[in-house]
Amino acid sequence: MLDSARATRRYFAKFERIMGHLSNVAALSNQEKLITTAEAKILQSYLKSLTHSFTALSYKFLMAHRVSGMETPGISIDKTESGFPIFSELLQMASDATQAEKHLKSLPSQTRLKKDMIQHILTERSSPTQLQYAMSQRVYYEYLAEETLFLTQNHPQIVWVGKDMNSGHRHYLVHWAAYDSQTNLPAIYLMELEDTASRALPHDERRWPRAQSHLMAQAVSSLKLLTIAKGFDSDFDTLHPKLLRRFHLGPMYSHAYTEQHGPLRDILADASQAEESDWALAWTVESLLSEDTVKEKTGLFRSAVRQVYKLDKFSGGAESGTTQTQRAVILPHRAFQVLEERASSAFDGTRKYVVGENTKILSYS
Repeated sequence: MLDSARATRRYFAKFERIMGHLSNVAALSNQEKLITTAEAKILQSYLKSLTHSFTALSYKFLMAHRVSGMETPGISIDKTESGFPIFSELLQMASDATQAEKHLKSLPSQTRLKKDMIQHILTERSSPTQLQYAMSQRVYYEYLAEETLFLTQNHPQIVWVGKDMNSGHRHYLVHWAAYDSQTNLPAIYLMELEDTASRALPHDERRWPRAQSHLMAQAVSSLKLLTIAKGFDSDFDTLHPKLLRRFHLGPMYSHAYTEQHGPLRDILADASQAEESDWALAWTVESLLSEDTVKEKTGLFRSAVRQVYKLDKFSGGAESGTTQTQRAVILPHRAFQVLEERASSAFDGTRKYVVGENTKILSYS
């Protein structure tokens, strides 16, 4: 748990900057042909929702440690591993969102609260902390009611890609996301799907709800992509995952807020004289690509097409269950300078996205 109001405000201000940089990284990854335009657009929408969730939590804990008698005086973050808020904070926020309208009906309006604060200052000649807390909660619930949030589970959505005119098969891009309860980190999933059924998947009340439920149940960071894709492929004879991609956002490293061990923490210790340089964020993209198909018997007179996935045996793909894993780190220019001075082999093969002047993102492989 963050131990002061100042630490809480600085933490959320840091994440607000980081989320802005992440959006630019997604755009740059598209320019570098690392992800497609459609994938970049979907990523941007999830990053926007994640930013809304952090903003909402910043309002909720705006008066942290300044009002006595609060049952939850501050936000709890995962200091030892992820650097993000713990899973239960987003779970509670989702619960609060379902009851936002009730709270807004019971709370005075912002105009009324402002008048009461002025009156308190003039008559009591003291800081109106209780009224300030009420205002922060009013703004919190208004934000929950108005904005799209990144929740612990963000259910699958489907995007039309096209139709093969020769085979008549439809192609879709399915995306979903989750805030993992074990790692306390957000993960975003994208699946390119071929549909060989006669009825379009989004309008199929028998397949689509079951497919959504299946994918959401498999949104666990510890599961290999190969396990997720093969399980889906075997459960749905007419749906064929051609590409599965997972984006891991984080961990976030900060000398002031986190206690992770390793080369990044040592680098940030040298760069932490300036508050704006005291952070780094890992960004990992796992990809699994189908390279062939085989026919498999599914009954006495029935068979189904199954995918054969390409595994990169030379870089641990067979063990990790991926075709390719791209690792990157996003960090300020000062921290990048320290990293380069140390010439650490731990970052070989890791792409560096460096925040330069005017928040311009520079990419170094």
